[in-house]
Amino acid sequence: MTDRPEVAVAAGATLGEGPVWDPAARRLLWVDILSAEVHAFDPSAGADDVVRRTGRHVGAVRPRAGGGLVVNLRDGVGLYEPDGAFRWLAERPEEGVRGNDAAVGPDGAFWAGTMRYDEGEGGGRLRRVHPDGRVEDVLDAVTISNGLGWSPDQRFMYYIDTPTGRVDVFDCEPGTFEPRNRRPFAHVPPPGSPDGLTVDADGCVWVAVWGGGRVVRHTPSGRVDRIVEIPAERTTACAFGGTDLRDLYVTTASIGTPSGTPDAGSLFVVPDAGQGLASPAFPG
Repeated sequence: MTDRPEVAVAAGATLGEGPVWDPAARRLLWVDILSAEVHAFDPSAGADDVVRRTGRHVGAVRPRAGGGLVVNLRDGVGLYEPDGAFRWLAERPEEGVRGNDAAVGPDGAFWAGTMRYDEGEGGGRLRRVHPDGRVEDVLDAVTISNGLGWSPDQRFMYYIDTPTGRVDVFDCEPGTFEPRNRRPFAHVPPPGSPDGLTVDADGCVWVAVWGGGRVVRHTPSGRVDRIVEIPAERTTACAFGGTDLRDLYVTTASIGTPSGTPDAGSLFVVPDAGQGLASPAFPG
């Protein structure tokens, strides 16, 4: 294992976010939220391409089981077909609100978070969008709905509402995966605030720290056992990728950083950082 990050793509992203490994295409998907771009990075070729220009801010992307993409957009959750055709799965426009981080859960639903552009307290939600388009509000009155993930045995869900400064954990109802009994899992001390997260095969929770230039791994008990320093202050999210899911990819943002910060907005990779879990494709 190593804790030495490398620049995978000197992207200069305004607000890079949401990395996820697409095993069918052997590529890493990620978004630049404020540039309304979906990117795909091919590690074997060292090439990064903009594969979709969404025309509206895009908070997260995930691959679909039959090809194409599901995206968490400013006005709701949409689907791209493999040929690029777009349709809404769940259009939910709210004035001053956009989609943020999202993930496909063990139930096959797309768990999609929102936030206000002005980051107003209680202005965000976490929604569960089913493949048939049904929408359930899981959490109301959150502020910046951010990272979420599930334990390897699917008994626990981890969730970040960034201004709380912590990662929370829920018990998952067997069969339905309804989250219950919310409680603090780990506090993230300054500098910075918790942003995106990923869960590894050992059940450890990796947290990207916005404004802290680091990714922190917490054991299943919540204890910090590793800190990976990232040479870009606005670290946003992390995910394991590569054919064996052993490389940790980290997105960053250039927005709000001092001019001349060379690696701000880059996509980083930490080779052989650990063992990740496969992220399910969206069945819709």
